[in-house]
Amino acid sequence: MSSLPAPEHIPEPAGEALPVRRALISVSDKTGVADFAKGLAGQGVEIVSTGGTLAAIREAGVEARAVEDLTGFPEILDGRVKTLHPHLHAALLAVRDDPDHAETLRERSIEPIDLVCVNLYPFERTIARRDVPEDEAIENIDVGGPTMIRAAAKNHRFVAVVVQPASYDAVLTELEETGELSAATRHWLANEAFASTARYDAAISRWFGRRYEQMPQHWVTSWEK
Repeated sequence: MSSLPAPEHIPEPAGEALPVRRALISVSDKTGVADFAKGLAGQGVEIVSTGGTLAAIREAGVEARAVEDLTGFPEILDGRVKTLHPHLHAALLAVRDDPDHAETLRERSIEPIDLVCVNLYPFERTIARRDVPEDEAIENIDVGGPTMIRAAAKNHRFVAVVVQPASYDAVLTELEETGELSAATRHWLANEAFASTARYDAAISRWFGRRYEQMPQHWVTSWEK
């Protein structure tokens, strides 16, 4: 995560620095995730997690809740559906200073989530293998992950979203030094998040279009600095 000065003609991101009380962690690439969870827990953050990520966090000695404790609904369809639930997305998308939203959360006993740490199934790495079966490629198209990322990024005024291990240290450092994440940090993380889902969808679109000889109506690509 970088801290780049915004051009003078772009206003500062709306919002104020906010504490992180509850974090949802669900990652395919588990690099550094145990240490990240430990760091969050050390700041008093409650950890909620899923599947293999939950197991990795607990194995590292960090207390964590299963996401079904939050939603009241188990993972189903071999893990294809584990985070696609209105309780979870309301916890991400609620506008915290809207009285109607706040009342809905209370009525439904929905616990807000302040930070989401998600990275996606390795679709690009999967399709890079020669002769990968189509069914295997399809299974590596993430659905729940991008949905959570986009929900948190849209609501970055209240929620931080972390999509790459390279950002873990900077997020922990800011929390340790200030006890909060600034609006500017949440905005930058949202920028990274939307870029990551755009790249992901571009790769999927190109892969689906590979069998057609004619140029598609829309050709989507991405570049990495």
